[in-house]
Amino acid sequence: MPTRVAERRERRQHGRMRSPPASWYSRPPARAWRCNPPSEAALAFHAGFPGYRPTRLVDAPPIAAELGVGRVLIKDESSRLGLPAFKVLGASWAVARLLARRAGVALPAGLDGLRAIVAGAPVMLVTATDGNHGRAVARMAALVGASSHVVVPSVTAGHTVDAIVAEGATVERIAGDYDQAVKHAAEWVAARPGAELVQDVAWPGYEQVPAWVVEGYATLLLEIDAGLAEVGIPAPDLVVVPVGVGSLAQAVVGHYRSRAAARPAVLAVEPDSAACVLASLHAGELRTVPAGTTVMTGLSCGTPSSAAWPYLRAGLDAAIAVDDAAATMAVDDLAALEVRSGPSGAAALAGARAALTGPGAVARRAELGIGRDSVLVLLNTEGRPRSG
Repeated sequence: MPTRVAERRERRQHGRMRSPPASWYSRPPARAWRCNPPSEAALAFHAGFPGYRPTRLVDAPPIAAELGVGRVLIKDESSRLGLPAFKVLGASWAVARLLARRAGVALPAGLDGLRAIVAGAPVMLVTATDGNHGRAVARMAALVGASSHVVVPSVTAGHTVDAIVAEGATVERIAGDYDQAVKHAAEWVAARPGAELVQDVAWPGYEQVPAWVVEGYATLLLEIDAGLAEVGIPAPDLVVVPVGVGSLAQAVVGHYRSRAAARPAVLAVEPDSAACVLASLHAGELRTVPAGTTVMTGLSCGTPSSAAWPYLRAGLDAAIAVDDAAATMAVDDLAALEVRSGPSGAAALAGARAALTGPGAVARRAELGIGRDSVLVLLNTEGRPRSG
């Protein structure tokens, strides 16, 4: 690993990884922004799931040495409640809250209570996805005895569709991108009584379910707090988060900007072919961009969540776009640390490299407040997908 990292560092110093100026945005005053504390109720709900345990924080000394920081810890979401991504945290909590609201009751304890709700009033759970969220909704539907229908964009890989079908869902592939799949799913639900949309992106008029999804992600962040406390670290100096529509980044910003003592910088990372958050930050308002083809399929989204946008605009320190080559390199280097990441999860490492090394890094490090002793947490949000 050290030899490979050194060789790749040398290649980057010759300009191979250099990004155009539009691929970087920073707002240092973001650390002063404050918001209300998010709900932490989802943690107890997730802790009651069979097989629940916190995902690991992986120490990565070779990466810390490469980035010129004190410590790098990788939150490894390659296996979460039996699925290869963090998405099940948001999907499960949103489904539970949605079923309770649908039945007009308080949230029941455990899966048995949710099954009783569905048994009394059958429901079909519907979502659009580019992979992991749809599989998580399908898994949750199966656990509570509901049916599920998942809409995928045209570029979705066959093995991704197969994994969703294996959870018991029907899958509909449309001739369009992720944004068009979301629109189709919403229209599909509107035409079918008894169907409920479980989407992880918000738009005006559809905010409650995505808000529950974001609440579900709080479990991941509370686990990070506990893991850092175990090794005597009160808070990280920088958290790096891959971004699609921005809901996980919303959860990260909400978690740290609601606490007086913890003021880490937060860096969002997107594919350069689908950098909708970066475009919106540069414009100062929500923007839609064409979502191009990328190996970071879970991040290939053209429009940020309207609910996430106020958090990102006010509380996000920086955003950067990376290319497929950088994400693929990061997959290999994480594998050497026994972190089985997919390209979307490895984008966090690719983004940290792009921000903290290479031409212009001195200024970017200063804007992020990063020095030789800084502690970084990288969110590896998915495991490596099965090919085929």
